[in-house]
Amino acid sequence: MEARERGLYPYFHALESRQDIEVIMEGKRRIMLGSNNYLGLTSNPEVIEAGIKAFEQYGSGCSGSRFLNGTLNLHIELENELAVFLNKEAVMTFSTGFQTNLGIISALVGIGDYVICDKENHASIYDGCKLSYGKKVLFAHSDMKELERILQNIPENAGKLIVTDGVFSMRGDLAKLPEIVTLAKKYDARVMVDDAHALGVIGECGRGTASHFGLEKEVDVYMGTFSKSLASLGGYMAADENVVDYVKHNSRPFIFSASITPASCASALAALRYLKKYPELITSLASVSEHLRNSLEKLHVPFYRAITPIIPIYTKDMFSTLLVAKQIYEAGVYVNPVLPPATTETECLLRVSCMATHTEVIVDEAAGIIASVLAENNLLETIPV
Repeated sequence: MEARERGLYPYFHALESRQDIEVIMEGKRRIMLGSNNYLGLTSNPEVIEAGIKAFEQYGSGCSGSRFLNGTLNLHIELENELAVFLNKEAVMTFSTGFQTNLGIISALVGIGDYVICDKENHASIYDGCKLSYGKKVLFAHSDMKELERILQNIPENAGKLIVTDGVFSMRGDLAKLPEIVTLAKKYDARVMVDDAHALGVIGECGRGTASHFGLEKEVDVYMGTFSKSLASLGGYMAADENVVDYVKHNSRPFIFSASITPASCASALAALRYLKKYPELITSLASVSEHLRNSLEKLHVPFYRAITPIIPIYTKDMFSTLLVAKQIYEAGVYVNPVLPPATTETECLLRVSCMATHTEVIVDEAAGIIASVLAENNLLETIPV
């Protein structure tokens, strides 16, 4: 309410063009640095054409769950190709990424089981834990000593699932997956990685976090989304065939939800095929992201440095964050202000993210605008990183 009264409310800006490196938003050109469209495929002609053809062939929706009338040959084709790409025995798809975490965790974690989570995991993981019949235990972000203490105190014969984001969505840092896998083996736990922000971003050909660390055989369950690198809508679970089959028959969010629409399914499949055809997209994404980091650094903009396209610029308190986000928006750049509960009250930030299709010229222009606004508000040199 206070943000609205001050004219600083940052949400629900209306987009009037395709999701791209530049957009028309509320009648004005904005450089888009606030999208999870990491590979820039939402405007790719091959992806769009696949969606159109599916719409024409299958109609606008499936009108039922996968359990009943809602399974298309397209769903099976997408699942099979994604399983091969991820080097897993099987894949199942869900209607949204959020629903995917709800469906997996609530099905796998039962009475007497424990689900152990990094505190900075995505909200959908938290809600998946709430839907399960197991006990949720949190460890401080990437704190492996605390994770081991927790595992030591769990009954030896209890089921244990360690769940972590692969790439954390706010800071863009990576999970300490090698250490997590080592502890899982030591204490007979299973490992699930949320690769929503890792698929198409890191790993061989964009296969994600486990591939990045060479641990594909060590991670029991992958989860991911189609709404980011694969330019569509939906989510997936990849695991051994018997695990996928179990979740298919026990996951209420899967059983009682309508399946992914034909156009969304076909678009995700086309995006996956495009990624496999042009793996250099991963290099382009890494290159332009590093270029933006270097540009911000030269302009004395303080940020958290990682290797992903996510670049958090810390703006401290909520009022300062809302103010500079509005001014940056008015100057022609869209970034995401991140506020509590996604951060603490003193660690609010601007979440900037790149696409493989951004050019150095575009990101340099945006970096200049961001630095200028931060300078006007005395925020360039005063924020500890």
